[in-house]
Amino acid sequence: LCRFVVEGHIPYLNVFQHFPEKMKLCGLDLKIFCVESWPVYEEVYNKMLELAAFLDLPRFPDITDSCFLHPDMLCMKYLMEANLPDELHNWTCRVVKKICIGEADFLTLVPGNKSTRNVKYDVLAAAVIVVVLKLLFLLDDHYEWLLSDFAEERNKNNKEGGSYFEFKKWYKVIKCSLDVEQKRLDEEKAKYLWRCEKPLFYSAKKKSKVLKRRQMVVNLQNQFGKLSGSAQPAEKPNPSSFQLSWSEENTDGSCFYGHSLKGILQEKCGLLTAMNPDYWLCTVKLCTEK
Repeated sequence: LCRFVVEGHIPYLNVFQHFPEKMKLCGLDLKIFCVESWPVYEEVYNKMLELAAFLDLPRFPDITDSCFLHPDMLCMKYLMEANLPDELHNWTCRVVKKICIGEADFLTLVPGNKSTRNVKYDVLAAAVIVVVLKLLFLLDDHYEWLLSDFAEERNKNNKEGGSYFEFKKWYKVIKCSLDVEQKRLDEEKAKYLWRCEKPLFYSAKKKSKVLKRRQMVVNLQNQFGKLSGSAQPAEKPNPSSFQLSWSEENTDGSCFYGHSLKGILQEKCGLLTAMNPDYWLCTVKLCTEK
């Protein structure tokens, strides 16, 4: 929701320009619609809870396994977005089941009931993925690179086809894509015009003056754009729930969906378990026996 607002798919900044002509803004209403900042996740979330309690809404529909807000479904989406192997979804489902955060009573919102937990579904799903990555790769800035080197050696000697997942290669691909995307977002934010084409005027007397000043600004922007040779803004793409898209058809090997986790798993009592027996949690390095 917040991202769609920033990208302009949902009117939020200068929303008054979408009002019909018969709606006249005056007085304090002008200040309400003079918004010059993006909405913040925490603020939107807290306002939602307050509004649901204020309206005395009943218990929301149960969130089951087939619901898009369920951790299993969200984890699948975020694993695809993060370009991680499909096999990790089995592990996220195991973690969700083990710690009982997939139950309807845990996930379903009951407005105004302080005894129930208010779940941030997207944050919960992302946290489950981090936990699974730590279970398998430890993520202590040493073990994951060691496993990556082993997987790289196996891939070189692998004649059967089907690549083993290399954490190091995945990190480089993701880091490069995120840097490009962040640079694009920063440039768009720097170019963003906080004032819209349809200005607000506080009285009928000032209307002509404000419109004339706005026209001068538009003309200057067009002239500077021609002088600087800046490209015209491209047509806004349709909104998507995915920010990064990866395709298995890419020949450059940047898609990791079908990569295998066999290089980091071992079989015990008929179950695949992680080779790593520890779960590194503290902020200091693990102490050796010596």
